[in-house]
Amino acid sequence: MDIPERKDLRGANLQGADLIEANLQGANLQGANLQGANLEEANLQGANLRGANLQGANLRGANLQGANLQEADLIGTNLQGANLQRAKLEKANFRGANLQEANLRGADIFYADLTEANLQGTNLIEANIEKATLQLARLHLAKLHLAKLHLANLQGANFQGADLYGADLQGANLQGANLYGADLQEAKLEGANLQGAKLGGVKLERAYLIEANLEGANLEGAKLGGAKLERAKLERAYLIEANLEGANLEGAKLGGAKLERAKLERAYLIEANLEGAYLIEANFQGANLQGANLKWTYLIGANFKEANLEGANLEGANLEGADLEGAQHLSLDQLSTVKTLLNAKLDNELLITLKKKYPALFEVSD
Repeated sequence: MDIPERKDLRGANLQGADLIEANLQGANLQGANLQGANLEEANLQGANLRGANLQGANLRGANLQGANLQEADLIGTNLQGANLQRAKLEKANFRGANLQEANLRGADIFYADLTEANLQGTNLIEANIEKATLQLARLHLAKLHLAKLHLANLQGANFQGADLYGADLQGANLQGANLYGADLQEAKLEGANLQGAKLGGVKLERAYLIEANLEGANLEGAKLGGAKLERAKLERAYLIEANLEGANLEGAKLGGAKLERAKLERAYLIEANLEGAYLIEANFQGANLQGANLKWTYLIGANFKEANLEGANLEGANLEGADLEGAQHLSLDQLSTVKTLLNAKLDNELLITLKKKYPALFEVSD
C-alpha cells in the first residue's frame, strides 16, 4: 500500500490497520496508535515513530532503517527479520518483542527495555545498548561484535554461542547469565557482575575482567589466556581445565575455587588469595605466585617448575606428588608448614634437609 498523499500521520489512530507492504518512507507517525497493525514488509525507512504505540503490531521484515522509535511502545511486537540499522531506539519498550534475526547494526538502543525479548541471531554489531535492560532476553547466536553494553542489565540473559568480541560490558550486570560457548575475546568486563554466570567453554582471551565479580561462576574449560583479572572475585568459581596461561590474576580472590587441571603457565598470581582452592594437577610452570595465599589448598600433582613462590603462604597445603623441582625462592620455612610432601619432587638440597628435619611430611598420614 502506497500512502504518498499523506505522510503527516502524527497522532493518527491506525489501530489494527492493514498496512502490509505500505510505503511510509519518511512518514511522520509521532504518537500514532498502531496497536495490532499489520505492517509486514512495510517501508518505514527514516520514519518518525517517536512515542508511537506499536504494541502487538506485525513488523516482520519491515524496513525501519534510520527510523526514530524513541520512547515507542513495542511490547510483544513482531520485528522478526526487520531492518532497524542505525535506528534511534532510545528508551523504547521492547518487552517480550520478537527481534529474531533482525538487523540492528549501529542502532542506538540505550536505556531501552528489552526484557524477555527474543534476539536470537540478531545483528547488534556496533550497536549502542548502554544502560539498557535485557533481563532474561534470548540472545542465542546474536552478533554483538564491538557492541556497547556499558552498565546494561543482562541478568539471566541467554548469550549462548553469541559473538561479543571486543564488546564493552563494563559495569554490566550479567548475574546468572548463560554465556556458554560465547566469544568474549578482548571484551571489556571491568567491574561487571558475573556472579553465578554460566561461562563454560567461553572464549575470554585477552578480555578485561579487572575487579569483575565471578563468584560461583561456571568457567569450566574456559579460554582465559592473557586475560586481565586483577582483583577479580572468583571465590568458589568453577575453573576446571580452564586455560589461564599468561593471565593477570594479581590480587584476585580465588578462595575455594575449583581449578583442577587448570593451565596457569606464566600466570601472574601476585598477592592472589587461593585459600582452600582445589588445584589438583594444575600447571603453574613459570607462574608468579609472590605473596600468594595458598593456605589449605589441594595441590596434589601440581606443577610448579620455574614458578616464583617467594613469600607464598603454603600453610596446610597438600602437595602430595607435586613437582617443585626448579621452583624459585622456595624456602625451608615455607615447606615446613605444609600438610604433606608425600611423593613430591623437590630440588635435592631441599629434599635432603626436609626429610632430615621434617620426616613426617613424607610419610603416609592416617
